[in-house]
Amino acid sequence: MTTSAQRDGFTSTLGVLAATLGSAVGLGNIWKFPALTGANGGAGFLLVYLFATLLVGLPVMIAEITLGRRARANPIAALKGMAPGRPWWLVGVSGMVAAFMIMAFYSEVVAWVFAYVWKSLEGSALSSDAAVTEGAFAALVASPWQSLIWQWVVLLLIGGILLRGVARGIEAVTKRLMPLLFLLLAALCVFSLTLDGAREGLAFLFSPDFSRVNAGVVLTAVGLAFFKMSIGMGTMMTYGSYFRADQNIPQTAARVMCADLAVSLLAGIAIFPAVFTFGFEPTAGPSLVFITLPAVFAQLPFGQGLMFVFFVLTSIAAIGAMLSLLEVPVLVLHERLGMKRSNAIAVCVLIVGVLGAGCALSMNLLADWRVQGRNLFDLMDFLSSNVLLPLGGILIALFTGWVWGRDAFSRAVSNEGSLDNRRLAGGLVLILRYVSPLLIFIVMLNGLGFI
Repeated sequence: MTTSAQRDGFTSTLGVLAATLGSAVGLGNIWKFPALTGANGGAGFLLVYLFATLLVGLPVMIAEITLGRRARANPIAALKGMAPGRPWWLVGVSGMVAAFMIMAFYSEVVAWVFAYVWKSLEGSALSSDAAVTEGAFAALVASPWQSLIWQWVVLLLIGGILLRGVARGIEAVTKRLMPLLFLLLAALCVFSLTLDGAREGLAFLFSPDFSRVNAGVVLTAVGLAFFKMSIGMGTMMTYGSYFRADQNIPQTAARVMCADLAVSLLAGIAIFPAVFTFGFEPTAGPSLVFITLPAVFAQLPFGQGLMFVFFVLTSIAAIGAMLSLLEVPVLVLHERLGMKRSNAIAVCVLIVGVLGAGCALSMNLLADWRVQGRNLFDLMDFLSSNVLLPLGGILIALFTGWVWGRDAFSRAVSNEGSLDNRRLAGGLVLILRYVSPLLIFIVMLNGLGFI
């Protein structure tokens, strides 16, 4: 079994920031966040989201990372060691299950993105006719073999990166991919701002409309603040166990929050001027990526090249998130069961491949197999997003605030007193005890349809 002295870990401040940001950034940054911002009041929604992040996303992220670094272990072992004889370790089990569920359906969505990188090169999905682009996407989803093959390409790539370890794999890859993501987004933004619909696109994204900020919008913002920070499923606790002892965790988490927000807003600046220029629906959701944008790119100069760049950066956004998700069960199998890391990765890739195949085939061969009206893809999404993740977030907040306690948390988050942030630690504990659990619980009730 691996000891903390033998454990791999992040080697630099940039590596810590890149890996943690890679976990937080995902496909939702490219379409969901900008679309929700524009549809819910622009700058007004942004202000509510930022406030919600300070009360939900950021405190729980700091708590998870700090717990992981203190324990230097996987989430199950960490909580067992901090609360011996009590069932808090089940939160780690829940996180591991959630990671498998999310990877099952998320790997198929990422498979579509990878398929569209290839389609961009060959030009098969590029058409100014939305009916043609819709047909190209429908054909991809309806094909069992295309769905499965691209999914396995994704899983083999992620497994290969993880085989190189934490420093030479996760850290090295994300240190290269995150700057590239910003560079590609910036290039698309510069081009997009030259289009006729630039003013209208920016107004959609940034013009404040506080009359549209109601209780539903606030709930949406709180939920987004929770789900966007990659918390509640053990990823941040796992990555925290690789943090250096001198890393300033609150500062790193705040930087990740700001960089994650920047990616989302840059994506909006890159996408919406083009969407408004050609009169498409800006709140189309996932179809915006696979149906609307190819039709937009077809009408732009250098459209095929721009489409290729867009789907490359979208795949980059997905890779960092998938690395952190799969690392959760890999570390558990490696440390708790004593598996060689390579064997643990193989087992986890195989499990996700089997579950993911069910999700991929639920769009075609298994389309008639449903539970409570949901196919396997939607069921995995629903259970992880509306049950396991919020439950994990609530319990992590309560454990940190009440079980671990203010003194232990303060010592850990201040790097044993070397950082002058005792007041910050005290404020975080109050939020984790009373505010974050309540808000996440409301989000959970909303997701389950009780509100």
